[in-house]
Amino acid sequence: MKRLLIVSNRLPVNVERRRGKFHLQPSVGGLATGLGSFYRSYESLWIGWPGIAKEKVGAEDESLAGRLREEFRCQPIFLSQREVEGFYHGFCNRTLWPLFHYFTQHAVYTKELFEIYRRVNAVFCEEVAQVASEGDVIWIHDYHLMLLPRLLRERISRATIGFFLHIPFPSFETFRLLPWRKELLEGLIGADIVGFHTYDYARHFLAAVRRLMGYEHTLGNLMAGDRVVKVDAFPMGIDYEGFAQAAEDPRVKREVQRLRNRLKDRKVVLSIDRLDYTKGIPQRLEAFHRFLTKNPHYREKVTLILVTVPSRTQVEHYRALKREVDELVGRINGEHGTIGWVPIWYLYRFLHFPTLHALYNLADVALVTPLRDGMNLIAKEYLASKPEGKGVLVLSEMAGAATELGEAILVNPNNEEELIGALQRALSMAEEEQVERNRTMQRRLSRYNVRRWAEDFLDSLAKVKELQQEMEAKLLTPKIREELLEDYSRAEDRLLLLDYDGTLVPFSPRPEAAVPPPALLEVLGALAEVPANEVVIISGRDRETLQRWFGGLKVRLVAEHGAWIKEDTWQAAQSLGDEWKDEIRPVLEFYTDRTPGAFIEEKDFSLVWHYRRADPELAEIRARELKEELLVLTANLNLGVLEGSKVIEVKDVSVNKGRAAMQWLRRPWDFILAVGDDWTDEDVFAVLPEGAYSIRVGLNPSKARFNILSHSQVLELLEQLLQRGAPAVGQEDETL
Repeated sequence: MKRLLIVSNRLPVNVERRRGKFHLQPSVGGLATGLGSFYRSYESLWIGWPGIAKEKVGAEDESLAGRLREEFRCQPIFLSQREVEGFYHGFCNRTLWPLFHYFTQHAVYTKELFEIYRRVNAVFCEEVAQVASEGDVIWIHDYHLMLLPRLLRERISRATIGFFLHIPFPSFETFRLLPWRKELLEGLIGADIVGFHTYDYARHFLAAVRRLMGYEHTLGNLMAGDRVVKVDAFPMGIDYEGFAQAAEDPRVKREVQRLRNRLKDRKVVLSIDRLDYTKGIPQRLEAFHRFLTKNPHYREKVTLILVTVPSRTQVEHYRALKREVDELVGRINGEHGTIGWVPIWYLYRFLHFPTLHALYNLADVALVTPLRDGMNLIAKEYLASKPEGKGVLVLSEMAGAATELGEAILVNPNNEEELIGALQRALSMAEEEQVERNRTMQRRLSRYNVRRWAEDFLDSLAKVKELQQEMEAKLLTPKIREELLEDYSRAEDRLLLLDYDGTLVPFSPRPEAAVPPPALLEVLGALAEVPANEVVIISGRDRETLQRWFGGLKVRLVAEHGAWIKEDTWQAAQSLGDEWKDEIRPVLEFYTDRTPGAFIEEKDFSLVWHYRRADPELAEIRARELKEELLVLTANLNLGVLEGSKVIEVKDVSVNKGRAAMQWLRRPWDFILAVGDDWTDEDVFAVLPEGAYSIRVGLNPSKARFNILSHSQVLELLEQLLQRGAPAVGQEDETL
């Protein structure tokens, strides 16, 4: 395997300075723990911040970096205290974290914080670019580095880059609140693959990209300019075997026995979380309070062990949450406790391996009810720690893990009655049912563990690069372009067949606004003046528009996909009727009224329903419904229902661009060039003789021999043809 560069905000090792010496300890956290064993089994390097400010490192940065590389295969990025405050504690956790978890009331939108975020991402880019070699695989993690993929793409254009987001990606209505929303999307689509825990998050991302960037996707393959970007769901797993075998560890066994001696025969409900407002801890405590009130027979028979790991203690929202939890625990214990029984054991600290695994092993119920969570590995760790299959998982449906763990008791964490009912059901569930539910989930988790998750992501990344290479193989390379120009310059009889919208000009929300710019008119006019050239514009536009725009040039025109042809004067390609319009028009009007932003364009022999200006998600639904209805209506009318770029067109099935192009293709030519951008142009490509140059704008699959990236490159090619055309004309003049 190629070398793997893992890039994240924090390294899997934490550095502290005590009494003038550096102390290095493995970090604790989902990513560091989950990928720790995986990255060490490959040729790899982990790049990130070591958890200590640059000011505390001083002049010893090189020696510390050497230790980290040698002992942990880590490359540190040193940040100043001000950068840490503005980047991590600022934009990351005061803007992105609350917004992406739907706590919009906590989000702050400060330009200064975003500029620090941008600057730190640039620092990461510089460090990664310095250590990256050709062929390395760069895997970037999480919301701290959402600008980094694009920055690296600009520095190393051929790099293999993957990005994985470990928190939810919010719905468009929430994401659009962010002032720098486009910058983040542009940053992410610099990657070759963008991964999420669930399909819902991927769907939200694709919707945001479509609405804000205008990029469409097919089965998660996003066409972002000149590249295809894969967007997919990869639910993160855990080190299943490690948790499953922990119960046999002597330290864990001793801790289980110690706790059991204190708890005696009481039922244990376990709650473990980082102290965060997204975790729903106050709601969980209130539900437990109500549970004890409604079920007095459970008093002295059940204990809630509440573990909250300190987090972001310098942020006011977190300090306020700590005070609220402290008060709730005190009130519940004071109200329900008795001599010899405390309803809630409250631990505000990080738990070491033996205690954590002992609690997993001991707990009868795991209460995992975040208000919003990207995945939540606690739920998976609890299940893996149950070798006998006993125990009940109560899981929030707002956690990403809920999509995989459907056999758990799923609850809405905002519904107190549902939480109380879930606790009652969990504490009274028969052991046979517990085992049946858990074995199904355990088998699933053991198969899709953290190693399988990482390998699945990296395999998908490799396949995306292969797909990109296949698509690039058809690109009009400098060598092929030179051959085309040479063939053109030698030819004495040349035919140029050019589509208009999307080929010569970009698409416009309003079709009438896509007026040909002066530079384009100048090039087309000059090409048409060359005696050896026949320039034909084959468009779906109506003849009046084409006449108004190009009537003053010596170009030939085809309107309405071939219904009208103009060599000297406009002629109908064949006898066509339009009486069918009265039947079809009301249907289009009905869908226009139901789709704000859509409108109807009427041509001589066709009707077109445009939806480029409509809401993308609504328009997609309406377009699908309309197409199905039109297909039924036109089944016996000799009409075709054609779907183009944000349009649905109804016209006579005998009319297409390929048939129109045959008007000129009946005789031989020394040189033929056809350029188009959508499926209507495929009819032209299909009828071209062997040896003709056919070019599709964009990287979509096509019958065309070559692809070109954009309409601006088409104009550039036409300008080059014009420059190369002069010698052929000169040769003709000399003969005369």
